[in-house]
Amino acid sequence: MAGLATVFGSGAMTNSLAEIENNDVLFVIGSNTKESHPIIALRMIKAKRKGAKIIVADPRRVPMVRFADIWIQHRPGTDVALLNGMMHVILKEGLFKKDFIESMTEGFDEEFRKNLEEYTPENAAKITGAPKEKIIEAARLYAGSDRAGIYYTMGITQHAHGTENVFSIANLALLTGNLGKEAAGVNPLRGQNNVQGSTDMGCIPNMYPGYQRVAIAAIREKFEALWKVKLSEKEGMTATEMIPAAEKGSLKALYIMGENPVVSDPDCTHTIKALKKLELLVVQDIFMTETAELAHVVLPGSSFAEKVGTFTNSERRVQRVRRAVNSPGIAMKDSLIIIELSKRMGYEMNYPHTVEIFREIGQVWPALAGMSYARLDDGGLQWPCPTPDHPGTQYLFKGGFPRGKGRFTTVMFKPSAEQPDQEYPFILTTGRQLFQYHTGSMT
Repeated sequence: MAGLATVFGSGAMTNSLAEIENNDVLFVIGSNTKESHPIIALRMIKAKRKGAKIIVADPRRVPMVRFADIWIQHRPGTDVALLNGMMHVILKEGLFKKDFIESMTEGFDEEFRKNLEEYTPENAAKITGAPKEKIIEAARLYAGSDRAGIYYTMGITQHAHGTENVFSIANLALLTGNLGKEAAGVNPLRGQNNVQGSTDMGCIPNMYPGYQRVAIAAIREKFEALWKVKLSEKEGMTATEMIPAAEKGSLKALYIMGENPVVSDPDCTHTIKALKKLELLVVQDIFMTETAELAHVVLPGSSFAEKVGTFTNSERRVQRVRRAVNSPGIAMKDSLIIIELSKRMGYEMNYPHTVEIFREIGQVWPALAGMSYARLDDGGLQWPCPTPDHPGTQYLFKGGFPRGKGRFTTVMFKPSAEQPDQEYPFILTTGRQLFQYHTGSMT
């Protein structure tokens, strides 16, 4: 999400879910869509039945391969080489959209083009293990469509070089002009009901709500004026930086909400060791998870059925959430726990109802300024929705990018941080199963 926000100015799915059925080409990379997003996969299959072509790039024979016209079985961690190889073909054969690049983008310079020269189909095939013929065929098919959509999930993002993978995907879409129109774009499929909403609200270490950068003084000043508090100019740590920092002792306290890293992180022994070194570990959850077992303080939060507020789904649709049942025992609404903690730490948050929080969101982020609880009653609205009479936005970037122009980024292939060796000769690639959701703490 941070990758897309950097190059487009917005970290979200550019199109709507209904548009999937109108794609001419679907490029599915790093996504086991049939198991992780079965309803979205049905839309992809409908597109196929209407004549669309499907490219699947995945090291495993995932169920979507059965519907693919081209399956690129590349080695895990070689996505950048694959995508650069496709772009090499597109440049060499003149399949790029010159007018779009000149009017809508920046960074398409000598450095960017020279970098791609190294990724001939032969070199890309050597790195990825995929046949060069398939790389060429996929490049021609994708570039030849005016309604091509890219769909990806954590097979792209959960790498040491995940941001670079996202940059490469964005480069491919910018190169071919497959942005800013219906059924053509870059579409990260979110793994949970409010992943999009959480990042929209600033759950990224370098962003405030609305993808507004912490490092920009004018943005900090805006939030300082609203919240009446001095804000740090330092960016925070990412989740993958926190655990090593805890182990080293440079991170003293950690507040974990709705996350179970003891099970979900790749090395549970390392994670447990790091968490035990913390001076304070607070876990807020609805179950006594393996992580909560290690906590100094456990705060009993609320499930989706006990909340009032909004969720934002993959297609940027903000939807109302209403309480169906009361929280059991001493459990509290998650937002209320945060408000009460803030009060006890000396900062008064005055939000008698979640509607006040939602109104404040519209004050700081124009994309939601036109929304209200009343307007969300009929199926929700897609941001941006800047005014009370705005119908919401089906697809992004029709008139340009929030950052001005879409940015090409020079990305070089780097091998994964850990490579097979004699002691550990295998690659472990993880993924979801249809009937097992994450660590079991939500199902």
